[in-house]
Amino acid sequence: MLEVGIRGRQHQAVTPENTAMAMGSGTLPVFATPALVALAELTCWKSVAPHLDEGAGTVGIKMEIEHIAPTPVGMQVSCASELIAVEGRKLVFRVAMEDERGPVGSGLHERFIVNEQKFAAKAQGRLG
Repeated sequence: MLEVGIRGRQHQAVTPENTAMAMGSGTLPVFATPALVALAELTCWKSVAPHLDEGAGTVGIKMEIEHIAPTPVGMQVSCASELIAVEGRKLVFRVAMEDERGPVGSGLHERFIVNEQKFAAKAQGRLG
């Protein structure tokens, strides 16, 4: 059962593959903003997955992230999430990211509960 207050935490090492330079979001060898967003999505998704009905999943629908500090290769970024609202099938999360030196980002993320089989069929239908 989904209830406000569900928390999650995930960690990711900063590697040459997830830097801004490698991901095409800049020229520096620091943790890329797209990687920060992906870590936030992963954390939120995994936090609620065990609470969903069989065949249900969640998809990201909105992300508001502030990336406030660089994290170099060799460090690790952690993301903590908290489910702060359940509005029908819409889930709203607060996220906070940090490395070993302190905060690196924060924001809000919204996900929507879907029937995975129907959603996949809808996506395939877009091919025509």
